[in-house]
Amino acid sequence: MTPKELDIAFQNAVNSINNHVEPFPADVLLKLYAYYKHATNDQNSPSSSNPLINAFKTNALFQAQGLTPLEAKQKYIETVHQYFLYRK
Repeated sequence: MTPKELDIAFQNAVNSINNHVEPFPADVLLKLYAYYKHATNDQNSPSSSNPLINAFKTNALFQAQGLTPLEAKQKYIETVHQYFLYRK
């Protein structure tokens, strides 16, 4: 997959998550959060008003550290596909 194709697939995966109305399992959300942050080079710290949520987000980011933006995009896409595949 070319970088442009990966960008398009990533944006489609992000849109499918943003348009989904049912709640997601927390573990899936945390993975998606970490992959998205790495894929977009978002350096902002977790900003929830709940310290426990911030701790979980920080842990997810820690687990995904070392991924390149391209690898993070691919992981995000794979996680989205797996989630929707297993929901059926």
